[in-house]
Amino acid sequence: MSSKGKVAVALSGGLDSSVTALLLQKDGYEVVGITAKMVCDENFDEVVKNAKNVADTLGIEHFVLDLSKEFKENVIDYFENSYKNAETPNPCIVCNKAIKWGALLDYSINELHVDFMATGHYAKLKNEDGKYLLYPAQDIKKDQLYYLFDLSQEQLSRTMFPLSAFLKNQVRVLAFENGLPTASAKESQDICFIKKPMSVKKYILNITEPLKGDFVLEKTGEKIGEHEGFYQYTVGQRKGIGIAYSEPLYVTNLDAEKNIVYLGTNNDLCCHKVLLERFNWHDDSHCVPFEAMVKIRYNMDAQKALVTRKNECVEITFFEGLSASAKGQAGVVYDMKDGHLIGGGWIKEIL
Repeated sequence: MSSKGKVAVALSGGLDSSVTALLLQKDGYEVVGITAKMVCDENFDEVVKNAKNVADTLGIEHFVLDLSKEFKENVIDYFENSYKNAETPNPCIVCNKAIKWGALLDYSINELHVDFMATGHYAKLKNEDGKYLLYPAQDIKKDQLYYLFDLSQEQLSRTMFPLSAFLKNQVRVLAFENGLPTASAKESQDICFIKKPMSVKKYILNITEPLKGDFVLEKTGEKIGEHEGFYQYTVGQRKGIGIAYSEPLYVTNLDAEKNIVYLGTNNDLCCHKVLLERFNWHDDSHCVPFEAMVKIRYNMDAQKALVTRKNECVEITFFEGLSASAKGQAGVVYDMKDGHLIGGGWIKEIL
């Protein structure tokens, strides 16, 4: 074994994880690759095949772990139930907590006897007086702290993020220079268990029965149309509503019990407060209340807000109105000065 230790790299068959393994190998670690098979289908067979090609190119051992049962119970069931309960799910965050840093990390430590697990996430991990804090990586366009907020201190203590000092284009150059088979791989933004031409809407339609309900203007209570199931819609949605109106209409709210889809204009989507539950503090050193930057969606710019504790929950008050907040989304809090991750939770109420 290398004096630096043994590291399991979570190989997904993509560019980032393969360069992660390359960097650690060059740095003198004993590297093994491990791939989780999330679903038993041809798409994940291809993932395993691509990951093995990377491992073979690097000359490292490769292990495949069938986690399809755990993935179904923890991620797919959560995803489906969220839609059925009129919530907006974020399966990547749940997968990171329960699968990648859950079953995969446990197997790597207990069965492969590694010291650390490494992934291709763009994040910088620092040990500050025994507390593990996450900072933005060099590539600010690749803020992946949002997806990592629910990880525990114990999980972070066994984690490495070798890509933290690299820009995405530098990672691709490294792959080409070292002959990695993933050098030309495209970056996937899709939910891993829903592959094109399947869409989220088609997926939901496949697991639900048509259920006629009403489109209602939220401000007036006026019925302006019918739909075939609230679970086909998400808060903030504009496309696919199919209602003619004097202004563009958006989904502003969902009522699962009454099967009502509430509609309104873009202005009607604005909110100023959200209540987060199951908040996971990475840095609890701030005196509450305090100002911070907050995201309620991965692909939005962080917004200035006031963070206040409310019993077991955390209340977020935005300085400017925020559009399309939805129950079930994650609210993630960043430090105002250096952008490190303070913590995050799940939207329980929109106030």
